[in-house]
Amino acid sequence: MSANSLPEGAAVWHSLEVNKALDLLDSKADSGLTSQDIQQRLQQYGPNELEETAGRSTWEILLDQFKNIMLLMLIGVALISGFLDLMRLQSGNLKPGEVPFKDTIAILAIVILNGILGYVQESRAEKALAALKKMTSPLVRVIRDARLVEIAAKELVPGDVMQLEAGMQIAADGRLIEESNLQVRESALTGEAEAVNKQASLKLPEETSLGDRLNVVFQGTEVVQGRAKVLVTNTGMTTELGKIATMLQAVESEPTPLQQRMTQLGNVLVTGSLILVAIVVAGGVIQDRGFKNIQELLEVSLSMAVAVVPEGLPAVITVTLALGTQRMVRQNALIRKLPAVETLGSVTTICSDKTGTLTQNKMVVQSVSTNNKTFHITGEGYSPTGDFQLDGQKISPEESPEISALSVACAVCNDSVLQKEQGEWAILGDPTEGALLTLAGKAGIEKDQWNSKLTRVAEFPFSSERKRMSVISQVQEVATGEASSRGVDPAIAGFLHSESYLMFTKGSPELTLARSTQIHLGNDTAPLTEKQRQKILAENDQMASKGLRVLGFAYKPLAQIPPEGSDEVFEQDLVWLGLVGMLDAPRPEVRLAVQECRDAGIRPVMITGDHQLTARVIATDLGIAQEGDRLLTGQELQRMTDQELEQNVDLVSIYARVSPEHKLRIVQALQRRGRFVAMTGDGVNDAPALKQADIGIAMGITGTDVSKEASDMVLLDDNFATIVSATKEGRVVYTNIRRFIKYILGSNIGEVLTIASAPLIGLGGVPLTPLQILWMNLVTDGLPALALAVEPPEPDVMKRPPFSPRESIFARGLGSYIIRIGIIFAIITIALMWWAYQHTHAAGYQGDRESWKTMVFTTLCIAQMGHAIAIRSNNRLTIEMNPFSNIFVLAAVVVTTILQLMLVYVPPLRDFFGTHYLNMQELGVCIGFSALMFVWIEAEKIFLRIIGKKAV
Repeated sequence: MSANSLPEGAAVWHSLEVNKALDLLDSKADSGLTSQDIQQRLQQYGPNELEETAGRSTWEILLDQFKNIMLLMLIGVALISGFLDLMRLQSGNLKPGEVPFKDTIAILAIVILNGILGYVQESRAEKALAALKKMTSPLVRVIRDARLVEIAAKELVPGDVMQLEAGMQIAADGRLIEESNLQVRESALTGEAEAVNKQASLKLPEETSLGDRLNVVFQGTEVVQGRAKVLVTNTGMTTELGKIATMLQAVESEPTPLQQRMTQLGNVLVTGSLILVAIVVAGGVIQDRGFKNIQELLEVSLSMAVAVVPEGLPAVITVTLALGTQRMVRQNALIRKLPAVETLGSVTTICSDKTGTLTQNKMVVQSVSTNNKTFHITGEGYSPTGDFQLDGQKISPEESPEISALSVACAVCNDSVLQKEQGEWAILGDPTEGALLTLAGKAGIEKDQWNSKLTRVAEFPFSSERKRMSVISQVQEVATGEASSRGVDPAIAGFLHSESYLMFTKGSPELTLARSTQIHLGNDTAPLTEKQRQKILAENDQMASKGLRVLGFAYKPLAQIPPEGSDEVFEQDLVWLGLVGMLDAPRPEVRLAVQECRDAGIRPVMITGDHQLTARVIATDLGIAQEGDRLLTGQELQRMTDQELEQNVDLVSIYARVSPEHKLRIVQALQRRGRFVAMTGDGVNDAPALKQADIGIAMGITGTDVSKEASDMVLLDDNFATIVSATKEGRVVYTNIRRFIKYILGSNIGEVLTIASAPLIGLGGVPLTPLQILWMNLVTDGLPALALAVEPPEPDVMKRPPFSPRESIFARGLGSYIIRIGIIFAIITIALMWWAYQHTHAAGYQGDRESWKTMVFTTLCIAQMGHAIAIRSNNRLTIEMNPFSNIFVLAAVVVTTILQLMLVYVPPLRDFFGTHYLNMQELGVCIGFSALMFVWIEAEKIFLRIIGKKAV
């Protein structure tokens, strides 16, 4: 078959015989491809590389920041202000000492600062694909023209024959031609930590899930053991890794709820401002019957436009989110993208992987069965401390010789090492064997000691065909405790008659039991009856139904060391020891975290590549699912349409044996149902779903670089409970953002109405200059707003459902509060302004007649201080709160008040900001009017308490 007719369906290779696959690719197992074939296929399929689509350039990201409607309006205000200053400069109308263009410079500085803040947040380039590319092997050995050659991985083509050995990274997807004891670590693709035993001779159904395709290998995975010859079937973007790259680049980043709300806020403020400007200009023109005061009206309009835009808000939000990230890091949650801090507070569904996040990623023996007795084993992780319990009663291992005998087998038939590192027990080697060493340690059997009692002299290694391994040890004499007496250790004395060697076998319970003819009872052996055999098989089935991984153990005394390759002869007539059932145990703190999720209206969902039995056991144990809840497998999901999945996605809490495409489809289906999804993951396979999710959460310990780069948040401890803590912090941040938006916008509306009223009630000039308004918006509003951002959480923050991520920023009464408080602000200030104007224009007034403007400026600023103190709580009166529970608010009020007074009483500042000196009577009147704001808000709380309504 020619290269032009190569099959395009990458998913079918595992369902083909080796010879059929070779025929389809027109290749030969011994000689590979010819040079002519290679050139032709390179042209057709291109290099074996991951392709990257072009993203936004740095300049595009920077320019996009200035498309914000509020910044565009400020740019317009700065240009008009500069034009008016230029006209005054040319006509010589500048006041003595007045600095031209200071308003323009100040406004443009704010615009540039806000643009830079936005750019810094958004410009973090997506490095997920770059991390993905690192997983491709640089060099590979192939057979071409009947010769073994080493080539660059990018030169591989479908039909090439690769040779693999232990330690190699696999450079392309391929069908196994032949293998010898091949184990491949596929955790990056499938998420499961254990190495997979591959078998070339298998022919699998087409619908076989990715993790069960035992006759193929995948690009980016690693050979742990053995060797193989592989027919390359897919290269570049058609590999499983390439599919992930395609999905990763196809996922478009959606704006976060906070970004959407800020856009909405900008649209409302700018639209409202322009309408008000139009009303004021039209009213002034009608009142003057012409355009003779158009310059004054333009100045009023400019001041209103500056007043309506909360210039300090982006900076306050950025600092608030940054403070949130610091608090989250202390709780082991590293935030990679700043808006994710607030976004966490909107999460309605957490899709979590099982291994390492919900579980400890440490195999722990749960159950042991010997001589028709089943023992429950306690303890956590790899720590060799725990109890053996029989029917709920603690049993000493010395009381049961069968436990001691089985524990010896667990320690001796083992290639791993259990050791203590920095106070923590850790395993070097296979997690399953680590669990067996831990079990032996709980029974008082230490591998190091028994290595001297039973010296390993030979072994029959594990293979996927045999599904077992055997270790042959020479029995050494040891001191028996009696004076000058030496002999065999009592724990194995019943194993031997006159033999010098012991063979211990572990593996598949069914296959190991089938080769056993006797059973170990007490310190002796007896023939294995059919009834006993059936009981052992029933116990094995019961353990497996609980999601346990079960191993069978047996031994055989030998008179000599068996020759190599004689396993079929010697692994017969074994003496049965018992069954050991183990599980990657749930993290103990996760149960509480799952319950906290449910109390907070958040639904936890398990999505795993593991088997459905194990997934159901863990999910039920943790409270993620109830008995009888529906479980969906990858195969079932594959047969569903997107519409069918969408209809079922709210009913399923466990997904097992899933592939990368499945994870992505699940997240998308949840999002179409209006759910706000957090997705955890550690493997390469999780990257597209992490990027698609509203919050992508990567694992810090076990996570790949690809998953971390695609995520919004990294769990430094890989713990599900940390997600719940971070979600709580997200809710606190959102509550505080709403609090300081209420604070800032309430005063802004008061400023706008005050400025608008001045020409309408016949007062001469604009009461506030753009520079003074910028001072209020940045300093008077900004410092207390930052202090409000660290307000402690409310007690019920995790006892209520999440607020809708699609709710308006003005939802739940915030909009009416802003308008109401803004009007009260305006009424108080306009009343003061009217009195101050009459006072400064009265006959005999000694001060500057423009001082009324400074009184308006000072009143607005000091009134905000009372607002900041009162707004700390929506329902509690200020006198009911501990004033030192947020010391930053008190500090901000004191500092801001001092700074405001400096603008009035320090001559250089007074000249720059255009203020005037106020005497003590005038300052007292300002403070008196300002205090009315605090009194009003406290009175509102009392009124709402009387009528039984909860405040915003």
